[in-house]
Amino acid sequence: MAHLPHIDQQRCSGCGLCLSVCPEQAIRLVDGKAEVGGDSCMGCGHCQAACALQAVRLADMPVELGLRHVSERLEWLAPGRFDAADLVQLLRSRRSVRTFQPREVPLSLLEDLVKIGSTAPSGTNSQAWTFTILKNRRQVEWLGGLTAAFFRRLNRRAANPLWRLAARLFAGDSLGRYYRRHHDSVAQGLAAWEERGEDRLFHGAPAAILVGGESWASCPAEDALLAAGHILLAAHSLGLSTCLIGFVVEAMRHDRRLAQEVGIGRHEQIYAVVAVGYGAEKYHGVAGRRLLTPRYLP
Repeated sequence: MAHLPHIDQQRCSGCGLCLSVCPEQAIRLVDGKAEVGGDSCMGCGHCQAACALQAVRLADMPVELGLRHVSERLEWLAPGRFDAADLVQLLRSRRSVRTFQPREVPLSLLEDLVKIGSTAPSGTNSQAWTFTILKNRRQVEWLGGLTAAFFRRLNRRAANPLWRLAARLFAGDSLGRYYRRHHDSVAQGLAAWEERGEDRLFHGAPAAILVGGESWASCPAEDALLAAGHILLAAHSLGLSTCLIGFVVEAMRHDRRLAQEVGIGRHEQIYAVVAVGYGAEKYHGVAGRRLLTPRYLP
């Protein structure tokens, strides 16, 4: 109900375009004018975007994002009107950077990244993602310390053969797999942090963005990851570098206390953690990709 469009009857010409694009069939023509019928609107904004006369608006869904570092162009870019070569170059130029400069990222720039992330598609247009900004190196190190404490406890448990046996009997050998695949490298990372102050988790990034989703959404994980993808590409275009930090996601997934420390709600889960900063790495070309063979249905 909160997203129901308002139709200005004086402006409406009765062309019917808003009806044709509405996925919920929430608009009808009455006496030659568009009119909202029912309350099934999901707030997608198709009707607003289709109306050339600006007769449709969704009061609580502003069109402008309020970006500080990007000039917004509100005209619709039709399919085929953007240079695909430029898009592919952007996609292939973005890299997961693991060496950051100690330079601080302006908060307004981090806020722009979050707003751009919110332009991603979401299941039934729920837009139920959440964004948590760690705005400085001190906060990043604090989260890194919480994550290190989790993996320190996990490593102690995984090193115990009795715990691994119990896990094999009752949890599908999850602890054993972790022990074989990650225990040693995690132990090395923890030692590097404790003994030399070497940050192998966030790689010295001065900021981070946690992307989550509310449990009531139809597909919160997919929504959050799509939003994170938008953030990665936007960051590169704005002169920043990024890296996805999966270890923090796993720590928060398995230890709700850690999530609560960061202010994550009971009905919320973090699906992506993005380290953000000014990269210290330079490249001269794009990297190769594995050859793929798509599957074709007969």
